[in-house]
Amino acid sequence: MAARPGRGYHRGYGRRRLGKRFLTMDKLIIRGAREHNLKGIDVEIPRDRLVVITGISGSGKSSLAFDTIYAEGQRRYVESLSAYARQFLGLMQKPDVDFIEGLSPAIAIDQKSRSHNPRSTVGTVTEIHDYLRLLFARIGHPHCPQCGQPIERQTAQQITDQVMALPEGTAVQIMAPVIQGRKGEYKNLFDDLKREGFVRVRVDGALRTLYEQIELDRNKRHNVEIVLDRIKVTDKKRSRIGDSIETALRYGQGLAIVEVVGQGERLYSEHFACTTCGVSLPEIEPRLFSFNSPFGACPTCDGLGVRMVVDPDLVIDPRRSLREGGLLPWASTKSRWIAALLDGVCRAYAIDPNRPLGQLPPAKLHVLLYGTDGEPVEFTYTTTYGRTRVYQRPFEGLIPTLERNYREATSEEAREGIEQYLSALPCEVCRGARLRPEALAVTVGGKSLWDVTRLPVREALAFFTSLELTEREQLIAHQILKEVRSRLQFMVDVGLDYLTLDRSAGTLAGGEAQRIRLATQIGSQLTGVLYVLDEPSVGLHARDNRKLLSTLKRLRDLGNTVLVVEHDEETMREADYLVDLGPGAGIHGGYVVATGTPDEVAAEPRSLTGQYLAGTRRIPIPSARRRADGRWLVVRGAREHNLKGIDVRFPVGLFTCITGVSGSGKSTLAEEILYRGLAWRLGYMVGKPGLHDGIEGAQYFDKAIEIDQSPIGRTPRSNPATYTKAFDPIREMFAATPEARMRGYEPGRFSFNVRGGRCEACQGQGKVKIEMHFLPDVYVPCEVCHGTRYNTETLAVRYKGRTIAEVLEMTVEEALGFFSPIPPIREKLQTLYDVGLGYIKLGQPATELSGGEAQRVKLARELARRATGRTLYVLDEPTTGLHPEDVRKLLSVLHRLVDVGNTVVVIEHNLDVVKTADWIIDLGPEGGEEGGRVIAEGPPEAVVGVPASYTGQFLRGSLALSEVA
Repeated sequence: MAARPGRGYHRGYGRRRLGKRFLTMDKLIIRGAREHNLKGIDVEIPRDRLVVITGISGSGKSSLAFDTIYAEGQRRYVESLSAYARQFLGLMQKPDVDFIEGLSPAIAIDQKSRSHNPRSTVGTVTEIHDYLRLLFARIGHPHCPQCGQPIERQTAQQITDQVMALPEGTAVQIMAPVIQGRKGEYKNLFDDLKREGFVRVRVDGALRTLYEQIELDRNKRHNVEIVLDRIKVTDKKRSRIGDSIETALRYGQGLAIVEVVGQGERLYSEHFACTTCGVSLPEIEPRLFSFNSPFGACPTCDGLGVRMVVDPDLVIDPRRSLREGGLLPWASTKSRWIAALLDGVCRAYAIDPNRPLGQLPPAKLHVLLYGTDGEPVEFTYTTTYGRTRVYQRPFEGLIPTLERNYREATSEEAREGIEQYLSALPCEVCRGARLRPEALAVTVGGKSLWDVTRLPVREALAFFTSLELTEREQLIAHQILKEVRSRLQFMVDVGLDYLTLDRSAGTLAGGEAQRIRLATQIGSQLTGVLYVLDEPSVGLHARDNRKLLSTLKRLRDLGNTVLVVEHDEETMREADYLVDLGPGAGIHGGYVVATGTPDEVAAEPRSLTGQYLAGTRRIPIPSARRRADGRWLVVRGAREHNLKGIDVRFPVGLFTCITGVSGSGKSTLAEEILYRGLAWRLGYMVGKPGLHDGIEGAQYFDKAIEIDQSPIGRTPRSNPATYTKAFDPIREMFAATPEARMRGYEPGRFSFNVRGGRCEACQGQGKVKIEMHFLPDVYVPCEVCHGTRYNTETLAVRYKGRTIAEVLEMTVEEALGFFSPIPPIREKLQTLYDVGLGYIKLGQPATELSGGEAQRVKLARELARRATGRTLYVLDEPTTGLHPEDVRKLLSVLHRLVDVGNTVVVIEHNLDVVKTADWIIDLGPEGGEEGGRVIAEGPPEAVVGVPASYTGQFLRGSLALSEVA
């Protein structure tokens, strides 16, 4: 058992006496770890230290750090809670390990847990937005949403004066809002009001009497107002109107509603109202500033800040005519009704159906997209039975038709079919602020909440640091501002000062999301915790790595154990202790190769990591760099996000690296503009390109391919064999065996995704999920097929003594030798092996692959295709999760693509990759609004000579070391 600090414990000695027994408290001891490919290893890790677990890809780092140490720490903590609490938290599986001693409660900060909820922002994830809501609610200065003038509190006398200012004889109804947007039945409320003598209420907009039975759905939100008086405005009735308003304010807790019959109603408040416009604000509470609450969210976009609308650029191909399918959603339709209607529209409006849509006059293209504005069109329709009839119907237009179909869609499949033509455009009411006008009219320091959240973190920190408040406001806001400033400072410390608080969490890179959570943990000031991190340096420029290391050390110095899975050389050198796993990957890994300080590991000759730390092994600089041959792919006027209308040149047929500090615009330039823009010009609809003026040099390419780190599949049914198409010739090989031919089996028989050959008990998944309520769900092997996925008849067919299930269990390396005589299979497996994935299994579920592994599987699939030598490859940080030895293998593959004439563009921070590039495009100088410019371009030797380039400064040392080696 792990000892806990208590009586008789002295931290300096790191142990305490229990009877005659001493328990060590300065080490985390793991014995017999066998999770995944770990070979029953024993490891002792010092506590309260910064420890890096390293090793080549597939050596078992994550299996040790996350699947063993973190899983057991989390399991023990949750297991200590009640059964009722455990059903909400979820208990993790017990890892395959003999025992672990000295374990603390564990927190994992990985790259997979970032939110994809469109309502989640940087501000909400860091909880800064919650403090800002409280700040604006307590010391905010309200203004009129219409005229902008400061608004004041209204008394009953002022409200009465405004009502009496209405024209003589105006009929008004005075009401007191007693329930606003709350769930319940409110039977007791109605009974109490009836006993107090009230007769009428308005429930959800409908007038009701208290003498009738009022049934409300307890699970829905309701509005209830007491009808106090219905009266015409005259001087004689001023006293009665004043009394009714006072009563309304009393029952409505400071709120009163005056409805001018036939003209609408107005909400009055004892708290805040504009004396000029007569506009009243609701009670200023924190929920008013929440875009996740109906009280604060913009009513038009429901707090999303954007509206999904059909984008004209996504529904037409300007190069194709109407007859050639230029209206993309209807390009493949077999509806004769639509075809007949379009023919009628073309005749009525003199539209040439054989002319490319991009050459049509705007007015005629508008008719096709938005319809005939109710004007009927005559057209002839022939039914399936050969009957011909003439109709006269208005033409709705393509875009209104898609929008209607999207609203009325009853199946997810139908909605997804239309979503490919939608774009998120800023809400026309709130312009992206997400909040209702009343919330945006409240200011602190002259800025609204949206004004503050739009600031980069570094500017927001400066704003709150210099904020001038009155003595009363200072007393109220002191603790709030302390929390806001500290959290903003944490984000600056981890190199995220360029982010804005209103940025959607779903747009963050994995490394950015991880560092945000890291900053939040520092703010919690916990001690005695085990933190497990997965490559926090991902996406971080060498300039900002020092900030990250300072943050990790700060977390350690609070009294925590920081366990990091990392390959970054600087992080390893700054660690207190290293654990190097290997020596190989997959079945060849899972052993402890070396442990100790960085110097001790560097002295271990068996350790690949040690060899790179010692400098005896290093990725070399190319002996001769390729030079541009005069062909350029040029992006003109790139201005999406923070790009400053820049022109950027990419040499054709070379290996180009886009570098720059985090947030400088690299992904925007490479993925949203270069890749999408070229793909559109080549006829691929891959998403709308970012804003730019044009792309020159498209004639040098026949296709563009983006290889990112998104999963290769969303279900366990997708795996490397199916994704790379290696499974197709494997199934054909099994179908060609004598046994299969005798039984009449086709290749489809050997697929676990279709009926016939698969096990129907588990539908080809091999496992069955057992729900355990307050215990974690258990996946047990199917008791029919015993995890093989196939039925007995299919498994009776063997090739070289192996069943199809046994082939799926092979590693890529093993399968490469097994299928070496068969070129169609060997070639696909060879590419997987070449990109360093020889350790993964052919049938390994896609959900178990890391982002870097998924990216390399995609790369392998592209390598297996026949090369044309005219392809643009765009890769986003392909070295994620790679050991330097794996980086060396990957670089040989990428340079092989270039050697046959292709163009490779890589977004990368890894200096070992950057120094081997033929051409560098360095963006900056900073992130966010301070970035988006080209700081340097050219070969690495030219970039190191640019003083303003941070990349050049760090690259200079890397080039010098390589030359020495």
